[in-house]
Amino acid sequence: MISNFQGKTAVLTGAGSGFGLECARIGAKLGMNLMLADVQQDALDKTVAEMQAAGAPVLAMKVDVSKAEQVEALGAATLARFGAPHFVFNNAGVGAGGLIWENTAKDWEWVLGVNVMGVAHGVRVFTPMMLEAAAKDPGWTGHIVNTASMAGLLNAPNMGIYNVSKHAVVALSETLYQDLALVTDQISASVLCPFFVPTGISQSQRNRPDADAAPAQPTRSQLIGQAMTDKAVGSGKVTAAEVAQRVFDAIAANQFYIYSHPKAIGSVQTRLEDVLMARNPTDPFAHKPELGVELKKALRG
Repeated sequence: MISNFQGKTAVLTGAGSGFGLECARIGAKLGMNLMLADVQQDALDKTVAEMQAAGAPVLAMKVDVSKAEQVEALGAATLARFGAPHFVFNNAGVGAGGLIWENTAKDWEWVLGVNVMGVAHGVRVFTPMMLEAAAKDPGWTGHIVNTASMAGLLNAPNMGIYNVSKHAVVALSETLYQDLALVTDQISASVLCPFFVPTGISQSQRNRPDADAAPAQPTRSQLIGQAMTDKAVGSGKVTAAEVAQRVFDAIAANQFYIYSHPKAIGSVQTRLEDVLMARNPTDPFAHKPELGVELKKALRG
């Protein structure tokens, strides 16, 4: 159980917006040292200025988490400035939609690179530092939080590449939790599975590397997927700030699964019952049939 955050160090990827920014805000209020990383320099600069104004000790780096050497450099910079971090928020993520066979090889590389390898690199780089710090001091405690999504527990249609990446993050996080428990009682892990919450995720293309430029003309399914995501994310009633507070509450309670919308768990139960009973996947629009009709019509039109 971790109750004192004062003077502890947190590493946050995706710190320029969304959950990363909101967790940094809470960290600053709690008197933490902040190591901030984001791929978007202007957004990162704004976060840094805000955290410094709040009196937090801050170091920031522009980092593309899909690149192993950049996350390794982030690790080295953290260690040099603050020592081993007590908290690591592997939060950076991007979204992409459309029918699963319409995503290009570059789409797959980009989304899996950021969403899966970004978390993998964070775990690979920071966990050994944390274990070393814990071995030296029996009172040292740490926690790793990986941002997945309800898309890591469900498979909504027309967003397959994102579902695949977030299922991988859930699997990685569950394994991390078990692996840590084998070797230490001082460090644990959580996985954040938000539903639709207003963050920058639906505009992820803004940070897509030029070399991997998206096709000039998105497919019909991709345009529909983008519109549906924009609508769902934009109309989200739970804020990123509220979710960030839930993250800190979960760390304090050593709670593994963190949800923004506990009611959405009903759909997860249905999916797991499908698996247990070996029945075909349940219609994801069973509770809102008009949505399914609309989507089919749009795709077949």
